[in-house]
Amino acid sequence: MTNKFPRIEFHILQSFPVSCLNRDDLNSPKTCTVGGVSRARVSSQCWKRAVRLQLHDMGICLGIRTKKMAQVLSQEIQSRGVDQNQALIVSEKIASFLSDDSLIFLTADEYKVLTDYAESKNWNVDEFKDKEVQKLIKKLQTKNLSGLDIALFGRMVAKAPVMNVEAACSFSHAFSTHAVNNEIDFFTALDDQSDEPGSAHMGASEFTSATYYRYVSLDIQQLVDSLGLESKEEIAKAVDSFIKALYVAVPAARQTTMAAFNFWDFARIYVRNGQRLQCNFETPVRSTQYGGYLKNSIEKLKAELDHKKALSGSLFGEIACFEFGDENSPNIDELSKAIVQSVLECL
Repeated sequence: MTNKFPRIEFHILQSFPVSCLNRDDLNSPKTCTVGGVSRARVSSQCWKRAVRLQLHDMGICLGIRTKKMAQVLSQEIQSRGVDQNQALIVSEKIASFLSDDSLIFLTADEYKVLTDYAESKNWNVDEFKDKEVQKLIKKLQTKNLSGLDIALFGRMVAKAPVMNVEAACSFSHAFSTHAVNNEIDFFTALDDQSDEPGSAHMGASEFTSATYYRYVSLDIQQLVDSLGLESKEEIAKAVDSFIKALYVAVPAARQTTMAAFNFWDFARIYVRNGQRLQCNFETPVRSTQYGGYLKNSIEKLKAELDHKKALSGSLFGEIACFEFGDENSPNIDELSKAIVQSVLECL
């Protein structure tokens, strides 16, 4: 495959005050150690899910990721007049070809294709043939924008590897640019029906505050190949939808009690070829007196990227560079339009 398109790389700084965006098995904010000090962390899986769900709010039809494939398929079969018991028998038989007890990620269009096959056999499971189903499976592709989330984040089907989709998007774990110690929120609740003074319930929950560095890479060629996109309009819609979802999406953990809804503070975005390039913030940023971490984090990010670009020489492969968040920067609509235009010019 000859690459016509480059990658888009997002280097994002995003600050959150009191928050617990992503919890570990002990219900504490996730952490990591970078440069010998503890940092706040949000896992890549957590933020990818937030972006995926945001795409739905922007009008993109999402794939269905579930262990309950048979139940989903059964509903599609019942919509064609098959009674509930027979529909479940048929759906469980088809599901057995693809999954034992694992998550399966399919589009609504793909469920319709499977239902068409079952209908062509008059819903008789004894007529289902392994080779026929395997041939059918080979035709199951994400070839339209209804499979955008599958193309972005990938799919693995262990029982039918031909259905695997390479993820077009890579997310790093977001981590704080500076040292962080989790804090504890002690809280109480009063009983509205009690005349007794004092608390009816006491508890504690951990939280943190941090300026996070996020690295995201979008392989446009992989996205185009997975979705079978041909027109500039389709490519533009896919990329624009992803950029805006990436800008808006925030993990949902404890948002009703902490309301940590914050957009990007700063971002440098490259359209480039060559090896992916992430910053490491190995030396933690220090806050200035009354100045917080953001200003120094921006300076550190710019300096690290400029240094790595200089070292990479011709291998850096820069096509375009955009900055977002400064006083004279474009808004997100203008930024997305400029990035999309830069990508389409590579055709």
